[in-house]
Amino acid sequence: MTDYHQLLVAIDLSDQSRAIAAKSVELAQQWRAKLRLLHVIEFVPVEPMSDALVPVVQIDDRVIARAREQIHALAATLGLAPDDCRVATGNVKAEILRQAREVSADLIVLGCRERHGLSILVNLTEDTVLHAAPCDVLAMRVR
Repeated sequence: MTDYHQLLVAIDLSDQSRAIAAKSVELAQQWRAKLRLLHVIEFVPVEPMSDALVPVVQIDDRVIARAREQIHALAATLGLAPDDCRVATGNVKAEILRQAREVSADLIVLGCRERHGLSILVNLTEDTVLHAAPCDVLAMRVR
């Protein structure tokens, strides 16, 4: 198995992603790799007259500041430096890929959820990242 040197761990700050971050730290320690945590706040613009049912999410400085507090608190519990954390805004899939290229990641770690029925047809983040990533992708099962 290849040793990895730059791990990018995409998290959504849920309890499940905190467990994935903890497992990723163990992997990074085994490989003596640099680990970076990434949380993306997605802004979904919706036109007032459209048929979209997606709610509008307004991103303001408080939302970003709160996410930074949470990711830095998580990093502290995992023994990571604040510089190893990043909160980005934009499209989640695109930001994960952009950040992976920016830090020259050789492994992206993210969570994946079990899907059933019609949800199998939905293009989820892990599918997009897997097929477009500039490096290997490790999807950890979220139970």
